[in-house]
Amino acid sequence: MAGKINDQLFSAHEHALEQEQSCPNCGGVLAMRYGKRGPFLGCSNYPECNFIRPINHNDGHIVKHLGKPCPQCEDELVLRQGRFGMFIGCASFPDCQHIEPLEKKTDDTQILCPDCHKGYLVLRKSRYGKAFYACDQYPACRFAVNNKPVAQQCEECGFPLLTEKNLASGTKLQCADKKCHHIQS
Repeated sequence: MAGKINDQLFSAHEHALEQEQSCPNCGGVLAMRYGKRGPFLGCSNYPECNFIRPINHNDGHIVKHLGKPCPQCEDELVLRQGRFGMFIGCASFPDCQHIEPLEKKTDDTQILCPDCHKGYLVLRKSRYGKAFYACDQYPACRFAVNNKPVAQQCEECGFPLLTEKNLASGTKLQCADKKCHHIQS
Protein backbone atom coordinates (compact mmCIF):
# COMPACT_ATOMS: atom_id res chain seq x y z
CA MET A 1 0.00 0.00 0.00
CA ALA A 2 2.86 2.38 0.78
CA GLY A 3 4.19 1.77 -2.74
CA LYS A 4 0.82 2.75 -4.22
CA ILE A 5 0.73 6.00 -2.22
CA ASN A 6 4.33 6.82 -3.22
CA ASP A 7 3.44 6.19 -6.89
CA GLN A 8 0.46 8.56 -6.58
CA LEU A 9 2.61 11.25 -4.95
CA PHE A 10 5.32 10.83 -7.60
CA SER A 11 2.66 11.04 -10.34
CA ALA A 12 1.25 14.26 -8.84
CA HIS A 13 4.77 15.66 -8.54
CA GLU A 14 5.53 14.78 -12.17
CA HIS A 15 2.30 16.49 -13.24
CA ALA A 16 3.26 19.66 -11.37
CA LEU A 17 6.74 19.64 -12.95
CA GLU A 18 5.21 19.25 -16.43
CA GLN A 19 3.38 22.52 -15.95
CA GLU A 20 6.60 24.26 -14.74
CA GLN A 21 5.10 27.44 -13.33
CA SER A 22 7.18 30.36 -12.18
CA CYS A 23 6.86 32.32 -8.94
CA PRO A 24 5.24 35.75 -9.50
CA ASN A 25 7.37 37.27 -6.68
CA CYS A 26 10.91 36.16 -7.54
CA GLY A 27 10.68 34.19 -10.80
CA GLY A 28 11.73 30.89 -9.16
CA VAL A 29 10.16 27.56 -10.05
CA LEU A 30 6.99 26.55 -8.18
CA ALA A 31 7.34 23.04 -6.76
CA MET A 32 4.79 20.63 -5.31
CA ARG A 33 4.90 20.68 -1.49
CA TYR A 34 2.88 18.77 1.11
CA GLY A 35 1.50 20.28 4.29
CA LYS A 36 -0.99 19.31 6.98
CA ARG A 37 -3.85 20.63 4.80
CA GLY A 38 -2.77 18.80 1.67
CA PRO A 39 -0.61 19.55 -1.36
CA PHE A 40 0.27 23.06 -2.50
CA LEU A 41 2.68 24.81 -4.86
CA GLY A 42 5.55 26.61 -3.14
CA CYS A 43 8.48 28.63 -4.40
CA SER A 44 11.73 26.66 -4.73
CA ASN A 45 13.63 29.68 -3.34
CA TYR A 46 12.08 29.19 0.13
CA PRO A 47 12.92 30.63 2.78
CA GLU A 48 14.08 33.72 0.85
CA CYS A 49 10.73 33.76 -0.99
CA ASN A 50 7.68 32.43 0.86
CA PHE A 51 5.14 32.46 -2.01
CA ILE A 52 2.61 29.59 -1.97
CA ARG A 53 -0.40 28.78 -4.16
CA PRO A 54 -3.08 26.37 -2.93
CA ILE A 55 -4.19 23.48 -5.12
CA ASN A 56 -7.92 23.54 -4.54
CA HIS A 57 -9.78 20.49 -5.73
CA ASN A 58 -12.85 21.12 -3.56
CA ASP A 59 -13.01 24.90 -3.55
CA GLY A 60 -16.66 25.44 -4.46
CA HIS A 61 -16.16 25.35 -8.21
CA ILE A 62 -19.19 25.06 -10.50
CA VAL A 63 -19.94 21.56 -11.75
CA LYS A 64 -23.24 22.17 -13.60
CA HIS A 65 -25.72 25.00 -14.31
CA LEU A 66 -29.21 23.96 -13.18
CA GLY A 67 -31.32 26.58 -14.99
CA LYS A 68 -33.49 27.30 -11.93
CA PRO A 69 -33.78 30.76 -10.36
CA CYS A 70 -32.34 31.49 -6.92
CA PRO A 71 -35.13 32.11 -4.37
CA GLN A 72 -33.24 35.11 -2.93
CA CYS A 73 -31.85 37.03 -5.91
CA GLU A 74 -33.44 35.37 -9.01
CA ASP A 75 -30.00 34.55 -10.49
CA GLU A 76 -29.32 30.99 -11.67
CA LEU A 77 -28.71 28.09 -9.26
CA VAL A 78 -25.62 25.95 -9.89
CA LEU A 79 -24.29 22.64 -8.64
CA ARG A 80 -20.98 23.15 -6.81
CA GLN A 81 -18.28 20.87 -5.42
CA GLY A 82 -17.20 22.06 -1.97
CA ARG A 83 -14.94 20.69 0.71
CA PHE A 84 -17.89 18.94 2.40
CA GLY A 85 -19.31 17.49 -0.84
CA MET A 86 -21.74 18.58 -3.52
CA PHE A 87 -24.30 21.32 -2.88
CA ILE A 88 -26.57 23.71 -4.75
CA GLY A 89 -25.68 27.40 -4.56
CA CYS A 90 -26.34 30.70 -6.26
CA ALA A 91 -24.23 31.56 -9.32
CA SER A 92 -23.74 35.12 -8.06
CA PHE A 93 -21.77 34.03 -4.98
CA PRO A 94 -20.38 35.91 -2.91
CA ASP A 95 -23.02 38.63 -3.54
CA CYS A 96 -25.78 36.12 -2.81
CA GLN A 97 -25.05 33.58 -0.04
CA HIS A 98 -27.98 31.21 -0.81
CA ILE A 99 -27.07 27.51 -0.56
CA GLU A 100 -29.12 24.35 -0.17
CA PRO A 101 -28.22 20.69 0.27
CA LEU A 102 -28.17 18.35 -2.70
CA GLU A 103 -30.95 16.19 -1.30
CA LYS A 104 -33.72 17.36 0.97
CA LYS A 105 -33.69 15.98 4.50
CA THR A 106 -36.53 13.50 4.88
CA ASP A 107 -35.49 11.97 8.21
CA ASP A 108 -36.90 14.65 10.51
CA THR A 109 -37.63 13.17 13.91
CA GLN A 110 -40.34 15.71 14.84
CA ILE A 111 -38.73 15.78 18.29
CA LEU A 112 -38.50 19.26 19.78
CA CYS A 113 -34.99 20.35 20.68
CA PRO A 114 -34.59 20.13 24.49
CA ASP A 115 -32.06 22.97 24.49
CA CYS A 116 -33.71 25.85 22.57
CA HIS A 117 -37.35 24.57 22.43
CA LYS A 118 -37.68 26.19 18.96
CA GLY A 119 -36.13 23.75 16.50
CA TYR A 120 -36.50 20.06 15.80
CA LEU A 121 -33.83 17.35 15.79
CA VAL A 122 -32.83 16.25 12.28
CA LEU A 123 -30.42 13.65 10.94
CA ARG A 124 -27.13 15.14 9.72
CA LYS A 125 -23.81 13.74 8.54
CA SER A 126 -20.38 14.91 9.54
CA ARG A 127 -17.75 15.59 6.92
CA TYR A 128 -16.46 12.07 7.59
CA GLY A 129 -19.86 10.48 6.87
CA LYS A 130 -20.85 9.72 10.49
CA ALA A 131 -24.55 10.24 11.23
CA PHE A 132 -25.74 12.35 14.17
CA TYR A 133 -28.86 14.24 15.21
CA ALA A 134 -28.77 18.01 15.67
CA CYS A 135 -31.12 20.96 16.09
CA ASP A 136 -32.27 22.48 12.80
CA GLN A 137 -31.78 25.97 14.29
CA TYR A 138 -27.97 25.67 13.96
CA PRO A 139 -25.89 27.89 14.45
CA ALA A 140 -28.18 29.59 16.98
CA CYS A 141 -28.61 26.26 18.79
CA ARG A 142 -25.72 23.78 18.87
CA PHE A 143 -27.48 20.83 20.54
CA ALA A 144 -26.49 17.47 19.03
CA VAL A 145 -26.52 13.78 19.99
CA ASN A 146 -24.74 10.86 18.34
CA ASN A 147 -27.44 8.22 18.84
CA LYS A 148 -31.09 8.15 17.68
CA PRO A 149 -33.24 10.40 19.93
CA VAL A 150 -36.40 9.22 21.67
CA ALA A 151 -38.95 11.67 23.10
CA GLN A 152 -39.14 10.34 26.67
CA GLN A 153 -38.24 11.82 30.01
CA CYS A 154 -35.26 10.59 32.03
CA GLU A 155 -36.37 8.88 35.25
CA GLU A 156 -33.20 10.05 37.04
CA CYS A 157 -32.92 13.77 36.19
CA GLY A 158 -36.11 14.59 34.27
CA PHE A 159 -34.35 15.62 31.01
CA PRO A 160 -36.95 15.46 28.21
CA LEU A 161 -34.85 13.42 25.75
CA LEU A 162 -33.37 9.92 25.70
CA THR A 163 -31.18 8.25 23.07
CA GLU A 164 -31.01 4.64 21.89
CA LYS A 165 -27.78 3.08 23.10
CA ASN A 166 -26.67 -0.23 21.55
CA LEU A 167 -25.03 -2.41 24.19
CA ALA A 168 -23.95 -6.05 24.23
CA SER A 169 -27.07 -6.79 26.29
CA GLY A 170 -29.32 -5.13 23.68
CA THR A 171 -30.66 -1.68 22.91
CA LYS A 172 -31.17 0.51 25.98
CA LEU A 173 -32.40 4.08 26.44
CA GLN A 174 -29.88 6.55 27.83
CA CYS A 175 -30.40 10.11 29.05
CA ALA A 176 -29.22 12.67 26.46
CA ASP A 177 -28.13 15.15 29.15
CA LYS A 178 -24.32 15.30 29.24
CA LYS A 179 -24.33 15.57 33.05
CA CYS A 180 -26.57 12.54 33.64
CA HIS A 181 -26.18 9.75 30.98
CA HIS A 182 -28.41 7.47 33.12
CA ILE A 183 -29.35 4.22 31.36
CA GLN A 184 -33.04 3.38 31.77
CA SER A 185 -33.88 -0.11 32.96
